[in-house]
Amino acid sequence: MQMSYFHFYKTALRRELLMALRRLSEVANPLMFFVLVVALFPLGIGPDPKQLAQFAPGILWIVALLASLLATDGVFQSDYQDGSLEQMLISPMPLTLTVLAKVTTHWLLTGLPLTLISPLMALLLQLPTEGMIALMASLAIGTGVLSLLGAIGAGLTVGLKRGGVLVSLLILPLYIPVLIFGSGAVQAAVQGFAYQSHLAVLGGFLCIAVALAPFAISAGVRISVEN
Repeated sequence: MQMSYFHFYKTALRRELLMALRRLSEVANPLMFFVLVVALFPLGIGPDPKQLAQFAPGILWIVALLASLLATDGVFQSDYQDGSLEQMLISPMPLTLTVLAKVTTHWLLTGLPLTLISPLMALLLQLPTEGMIALMASLAIGTGVLSLLGAIGAGLTVGLKRGGVLVSLLILPLYIPVLIFGSGAVQAAVQGFAYQSHLAVLGGFLCIAVALAPFAISAGVRISVEN
């Protein structure tokens, strides 16, 4: 039975990736948002390298958080519109595996690209090289948490018009601890302090989110569809 569950998860993940790649414009929007907004900060703050480096950890993390949130609203929207979400609810396989596949796809197409491109954006903001590893590690872990938390709000608001606004209101308070420890890890690395404790806290957040969020997402989706 465990192998059948794993096979179902792989099949669902493959389906979600193929469906997402057919909407390349939607996939590219968060990445373009991240690049454009970060590129605007040197124009607003000024070209002073010391000033840019001081604000770089917070800027990069805030913009990455907003970029991840930008893509969250559409996690279940297309399935809700074509009726396939209702089929998922009556499937004999656990809904938690389906939503976990959707969240994994969201991270692979949003969180992972943001992590990979972050060093280039960090150079634009004059972030010292000492903070690069901490930046990528914190984003890799933290965006996973953001995807799981964001999917909870997306599940609860999937049947509502202008659900993106409600997602922001519901989820942004939960994002704050991730933002604090994520940017704190980069700041500690830049200042020469140990940042592993920040990453450990983010890892703890991720473990808790992986264990609990799929059940919360599934419950939110059921409430939205059945009502």
